Amino acid sequence: MRFINEYRRVADWRISQSLVVTVILAGCGVAQVSPQGDAINATSTPTGIRSSVPGAVNDSKPDPKDNPGGDASIRLGVGDLIELSVYDVPELNTKTRVSDSGDIYLPLVSYVHVDGLTINDAARAIEKRLDQGGFIRNPHVQIFVDESTSNTASVLGEVTRPGVYPVVGEQTLFSVISAAGGLSDRAGKSITITRRGHPDKPVSVTITHNLEDHPESNVAVFAGDTIMVRRADVIYVVGEVGHPSGFLMNNNNRLTVLQAIALAGGTAQYAKLNEVRILRKGPEGVSEVPVPLKKILQAKADDVPLQPEDILFVPTSARKMLTGKTTEAVMQMATAASIVAIRP
Repeated sequence: MRFINEYRRVADWRISQSLVVTVILAGCGVAQVSPQGDAINATSTPTGIRSSVPGAVNDSKPDPKDNPGGDASIRLGVGDLIELSVYDVPELNTKTRVSDSGDIYLPLVSYVHVDGLTINDAARAIEKRLDQGGFIRNPHVQIFVDESTSNTASVLGEVTRPGVYPVVGEQTLFSVISAAGGLSDRAGKSITITRRGHPDKPVSVTITHNLEDHPESNVAVFAGDTIMVRRADVIYVVGEVGHPSGFLMNNNNRLTVLQAIALAGGTAQYAKLNEVRILRKGPEGVSEVPVPLKKILQAKADDVPLQPEDILFVPTSARKMLTGKTTEAVMQMATAASIVAIRP
């Protein structure tokens, strides 16, 4: 009886070992060598990839929609540096830059036009060339963008940090301006957006320094856009006033002489109110516009509206009428004046 039990234990061990060997052999695929000249089959099991289930054959292929190179909505453009890989064919992996003509050069298939295509569309175009050319059956191509010069927007003008900023996925005007550090103190209310595809149809947007006040102005921004933040118009008040300064015309671009005088701290003690002048730049040079400030203060004359870049000069009682030399001196005073933003 003892002998029979020992025999059964040995038999059971041999049977279990046979099953293990059978499972291992079932899990080992035998590579088939294709006849010379046949295309490579990219659906074969990649070397070095193991299944998580023992004995199973891993014949899976990456999902064509799964492209880890970035957002599928990104479009390639001139100057972009891309890294291209062909599944299970490392010999074709390469880096290339999109040429000025919008093409990339690849082994076997030569030039492929990719300008304006999304990452996935470009990959599918290359796969089609590889398949139709008889080079690779059922190829799978992945594209990674290493450097993107086309998926950017230029932010210029009155922002804290003018420059070029990436536009990936859905971007809005306010988010791009925020990336540029926000509006500068001299920013006006007007922003112009020039689209790459429609340079002759710029988009004008009206804003204030508090961007949240105008949610309707938070328009979409696309790759290739140029955003120009206009500088607010400026008027200058110099001479015999409390605080000679330049003032940004942010109040609907309307400012009068009395308003400007008030912003400058009023007139000084020795101001000559009957000889106040506006120096105004025109196509023929600088002209002088007399301002009856004394009568305006007495409500005997209408207030005078100012125009962008006007220089309102209040002389002292000892000054003579403005001459050409004095005009130049006044303009220098305006240039040296500090700029003050007028918040609406």
